[in-house]
Amino acid sequence: MRETDNINTNRKAIPLLANRVIQANIAANRLVAVAESCTGGMVSAALTGIAGSSAVVDRGFVTYSNEAKSEMLGVDPYIITDNGAVSEIVAREMAVGALEHSRADIAVSITGIAGPGGGSEEKPVGTVMFGRAMKGQTPESWHKAFGAELSRADIRDQAALFALELLLP
Repeated sequence: MRETDNINTNRKAIPLLANRVIQANIAANRLVAVAESCTGGMVSAALTGIAGSSAVVDRGFVTYSNEAKSEMLGVDPYIITDNGAVSEIVAREMAVGALEHSRADIAVSITGIAGPGGGSEEKPVGTVMFGRAMKGQTPESWHKAFGAELSRADIRDQAALFALELLLP
């Protein structure tokens, strides 16, 4: 399989999964919010590209900088300094902040290193952290390693797909 085949497959899968998320959350009567860093609004765009999404999508936050994570979502700057922006605790706090700064019932967050630069031995390119917060539940987080061999576009697509899955009831 060529790299472009993989990109095209992911680009077709994203709107299909976004449609499932919209329909499932309409059925569950839930509003969603998204806080994105390395995906830069891809998840919000995928969701709002679906007809009827206004019944589900409350808002999206693109918090690419550390300052935006703090200012828009209320993530403590010391948590970012101590753990790095790409950490499970920051992802979790981003999701909590998106939930608290919206009318949503569920919020997901994404923060990672899409590359091709910016990685380290501890956190290589392809490292992505996710958070999910739901009203009345303990927030959760996930660490995914998508692999430095993937392109920036593929890493972002894979991150968007995983975040969409987290929004399914």
